[in-house]
This record gives sequence, structure tokens and C-alpha cells, in this order.
Amino acid sequence: MEKFFRDSSWDRDGVIEGILQDISIPKMAKVRQLFDETKVEDIPLAIETEFNKKEISSSIIKDASIAITVGSRGIANLALIVREVVKNVKRLGAHPFIIPAMGSHGGATAAGQLEVLHGMGVTEEYIDAPIKSSMDTTHIGVNVDGQPVLIDSFAAASDGIILLGRVKPHTAFRGTYESGLYKMMAIGLGKQKGAEVCHVDGFGRMGHNVITFGEAILEKAPILFGIALIENAFDDTAIIEAIHRDKITSREPELLEKARTLMPQIAISDIDILIVDQIGKNFSGDGMDPNITATYCTPYASGGPIVQRYVVLDLSDETHGNAMGAGMADIGTKRLFDKIDFDAAYPNALTCTVLMGAKIPVILKNDKNAIQAAIFTSVDIDKKNPRIVRIANTSHISTIIVSEALKQEVLEDDGLELLEEFTEVEFDEKGNLDL
Repeated sequence: MEKFFRDSSWDRDGVIEGILQDISIPKMAKVRQLFDETKVEDIPLAIETEFNKKEISSSIIKDASIAITVGSRGIANLALIVREVVKNVKRLGAHPFIIPAMGSHGGATAAGQLEVLHGMGVTEEYIDAPIKSSMDTTHIGVNVDGQPVLIDSFAAASDGIILLGRVKPHTAFRGTYESGLYKMMAIGLGKQKGAEVCHVDGFGRMGHNVITFGEAILEKAPILFGIALIENAFDDTAIIEAIHRDKITSREPELLEKARTLMPQIAISDIDILIVDQIGKNFSGDGMDPNITATYCTPYASGGPIVQRYVVLDLSDETHGNAMGAGMADIGTKRLFDKIDFDAAYPNALTCTVLMGAKIPVILKNDKNAIQAAIFTSVDIDKKNPRIVRIANTSHISTIIVSEALKQEVLEDDGLELLEEFTEVEFDEKGNLDL
């Protein structure tokens, strides 16, 4: 991302660099993690096959206006999938359009949410369908708890809604339904106002609220069917399944468990320092997926490696300055800080009622100082030979980089493959790594 929101100066007197100058960074090497590589080989054919299922094709009426939900999460092959869904809706004689179904993301503005879609390749020209982006909502009733149920006004006025979303473990709570079609209804379709109502009780009740709002929307909104997507450990499409509205309630929990088994993990469970090259909303709603990094911002979810220090180096271009997740790091860098658009992150944090992820970590002027500071401030570790793992982001961990202290563990683990010899870490003239 070329746009910087500030150009800060750091360590102007060289004091911090002086404190850290004697901290050496260990040799590191690339390691391959071996995962299940099953994927959908022909996405257009898979989607056509799902649309040909009788209960799916019969739900689309000729000349009907059909809203298709597209969220802000990083989904593999998203633009292609959306284009093929549009194509098949047209094949069955209806008129599809896209709505950004992403709650408060995109700065909670219509223009911001449209920009998020464009950043993921979902443009009107590519998908051959209109995109109707608005933050307006329609009140369609109340749930069993008496709370108002709001959904996107364009969707509410349509003849039918197709829920398109990835099913996966959530990053802040556990429940029968986590990230998936139910959450797409409860929060994504609700825009900022609906998401706020669903989040008002906090993540301690989110599992309950996703059910009650989802059930109300299934009952009161023109939901036709869902298209559930599951990805493998290589951030590629593993399953595409169209589910009739009457079967979403029973089928989604089964798909959630399947997604859990396919989800990648860092094979090293005891880590002194975890370095994440980039965070962003395109990788996870939390910037970096806590299911992989263990950087949970609530006490209602758990799992993952034990890590003492987290270092985050940069933001992805696709996150458009939204630095949600930076607050879960201990140390960040100047280049990350200078790219933060607080107007992009804060509406998201306020709406979900969790502020931790939007905070600012300790900022160092470059990658080298950030890693040195993590070693310097870690306790009860071998600082001459620290256990460091580095990942590109939480969507791509099939290849990781580890420090020499982990060599023996790698060699003894059948699920890991050492790809090269351990070498010195190289920084550019500014003290940064090549990401």
C-alpha cells in the first residue's frame, strides 16, 4: 500500500538502538509443514454442480431479484466464486446483485465496503453484476430475546437472498455456529447497526446471539440457500456446498467440524518469539487468526502455541489501513504504524465491543530492532539461542521460518521438512526484512 497516513520519526537520538545493539539474531531456515492438500480442482464446474441440485435450482424463480452476500474476510478464489455464482443465477433466469455483507468493516461506510470488495477483485466488470453498497438497514422483526433484527435494505427488498460465506472456527468465541452462514446472517447482513445489536452483550453471549439472530433471519427474510466454503491448510478452496435454507441449521455445525480438521496449525507448540510479517482483514477478522497464533482478544476462545513475545512487521495492502490485530502484538514497526488508518479500524472495534485488537503495540523503527527488542525483553529463555518462528501471515503457513534452536525438533517431526541450511538473517539498509 503506497498510502501512508503519517511519516513518524523513531529513536531520533539512537538510544534504543544502543540498548539493543548487542542482541544477536539467530540463524534461521525455511521449513515446510505437511498438510492435507485436497482442493476443488474445477471451481466453475463445482458451483454449476451445486446449482443443479434440485432443491437449489427450484428455489430460484425466473426474473427474481437475487441478493448475494459477499463479506470482507479473506476467502480463496473469492472473485471467481462470486462470478460463477452470478453466472448460475442468471442461467436459471434470475437477476443477481451483490451486497457487501460485512457488518462494520470497511470503516462502516458504503464507499469503504465497496472499496473492500474491489480490493478482493469483486468488481462489477469482473462478476458481471451490479454491486449495491449501502449502510441502510430494514427492521424485519425481533428475535426470541425481543431484540430488533436488522438486515441490509437492498437484501430485505429482494425476492431472495443467497448466503455466500466461509465456514471456519471463530477467533473470539466458541459455539455451535462460529464463522459461517449463521454469522453472515446475524452480523454481516446486519451492517453496522445490526452488528452492533448482536455484539452488545459481548462475546460471552455471542454463540447464543448468532443462533437467535440467525434463526430470526431464516424465519423472516427471503433466504433461499447458502453456499458454504471451506478451505484447506494451503488457503485454497477445499469444499463448496450449496445448502437449502431448511438444512442450514443442521448442516453448518457438521461443516464447522470439518473445517476445524482442515485448518492449519503451527507444528511448534513452544515458541519464545513469533514473528508475523503481515496482518490484515484479508487474512482474518482479527488481522492474524488467533486459531493459529493464539492471540485471542477475548477469554471465550483458546488453543494454539504457547508464545512469550509477538512481533508484527507490516500491514497487508488489502487491509486498507485497518490494523485490527496489532494490539495483540507486543512489538510493531514504524512502517506498520505509518500505514494505520484509525478510521478504518475503530468503527470495527467499537461495534464488536472488543478494543484490545485495535491498540498500538510498542513501536520500533525497523524489523531488526523489533526482533532484537523481543529477544531482549523475553524472560527465562536462552537469549543466545532463542526459539523463534516466523510466518508470512496466518493464511499462508505451509512454509515457515524457524531459528536454529528448533532444528532438532524439525528433524524429528514427520510433519515438518527442513528445506535449507540455517543462515544469517539479512536486513536491507533500513534494517528491514524482505517480506
